[in-house]
Amino acid sequence: MHKPAMTDPSAAPEIFDRRLRRIRRDRAAPGFADHDFLLRHMTDEIVARLGAVKRDFTCALDLGCHDGALVRQLRAMGIACVGADAGYRFAHAGGSVQCDEDRLPFADGSFDLVVSVGVLDTVNDLPGALSLIRRALRPDGLFLGAFVGAGSLPRLRAAMMAGDGDRVSPRIHPQIDVRSGGDLLQRAGFALPVADGERLDVRYGALPILAADLRGAGAGNMLSGARRPLSRDQLARAMNAFQDETAPDGKVSERIEIVYLTGWAPSPDQPKPARRGSATASLAAALKPRP
Repeated sequence: MHKPAMTDPSAAPEIFDRRLRRIRRDRAAPGFADHDFLLRHMTDEIVARLGAVKRDFTCALDLGCHDGALVRQLRAMGIACVGADAGYRFAHAGGSVQCDEDRLPFADGSFDLVVSVGVLDTVNDLPGALSLIRRALRPDGLFLGAFVGAGSLPRLRAAMMAGDGDRVSPRIHPQIDVRSGGDLLQRAGFALPVADGERLDVRYGALPILAADLRGAGAGNMLSGARRPLSRDQLARAMNAFQDETAPDGKVSERIEIVYLTGWAPSPDQPKPARRGSATASLAAALKPRP
């Protein structure tokens, strides 16, 4: 008698369809430059944060490299950089490695810097991906990440729900907030973890324009089991709901919440956070107005 196969209870659920995710990225690659404004914004912020770090880096990994723009920037800064992307076209165009972020092929201690922009919010096993990133770093190596977080696209969410009516289909990805991002860094073993956020408002004239931007950035629906497109009636309801709060100029303001993550691979010579309760002055006293 054969024993039944046992499943690993600790395995992360496959929320995102890996094959569909690769397809979305491959389809976005040819026209990506027309829809990369959000990625450019996050990339500029990551580069600015990197510039504020007073130390030199020699070997970097750009995880989720898209068209390789950040790889080129880092190389121009004198940092040897390897790119990696889940999509074949993005990886192939930049001479990078094709791999999923939670299935890295790199040896422990391969890099002293890992950056990741705009992809970690669609990784099936984000805790596992962060652990792999930490392991790929050398002691005292730096990780900088940015992705779209919780609270983003509220008007799109409301429009999709209005379009679906009573027949709800999975269309909007689950999202991670700043606090959860910090907790995940700690869980992955990063030292000196920091998570913070930024809000952007983007204006759109109609729902199809927003949808085209998402598809063009490779960020369309990639949830497992998400196969039912909107019918004509559902699409009409969604478009009407999206336009409900149109400004006088005819455009709708959509919100994007960006989560930034910073963490260091542990090293014996790093500064240690102060022990809780060890402060010698109260916060109230520090904030009291001076005479």
